[in-house]
Amino acid sequence: MARSTYSLVLPHAAGTVWSVIRPFDHYAWAGVPGETVIEDGKLGDQIGAIRRVVTGDRTIRQVLLAHSDLDRSYTYAVCEPSPLAVRNYQATIRVLSVAETDEAFVDWSATFDCDQDERDHWTRYFAEEGFAKWLGALRRFMAS
Repeated sequence: MARSTYSLVLPHAAGTVWSVIRPFDHYAWAGVPGETVIEDGKLGDQIGAIRRVVTGDRTIRQVLLAHSDLDRSYTYAVCEPSPLAVRNYQATIRVLSVAETDEAFVDWSATFDCDQDERDHWTRYFAEEGFAKWLGALRRFMAS
């Protein structure tokens, strides 16, 4: 199993950041173009809700596995078949409070299976082309 992670600190209170990323059906903050909807009329914080993200010619479906306001986190998995060459993809995004400065520490990580010779590629891809870009977009979203 491989693991990829990326984190940053934002100059906002953790509760404020969490209120933006909390709804599983609200993905505009990540700068992801296209349409994001929750299937079957479920709510954006309901375990089992499936988020369908359509960007260009690619559709990815993700199921919400855990959602905690207390921990300010949620965990989701990519529904099979995955449009990526990885299996068993599961990710968690969480927001912690930096006590000293009242800023938000945001961490996004994923575990997944892939071919051994692809491990470095996918680990770097999710960190740099995914989490880093999406959290950078969150920084810009929060600044506006």
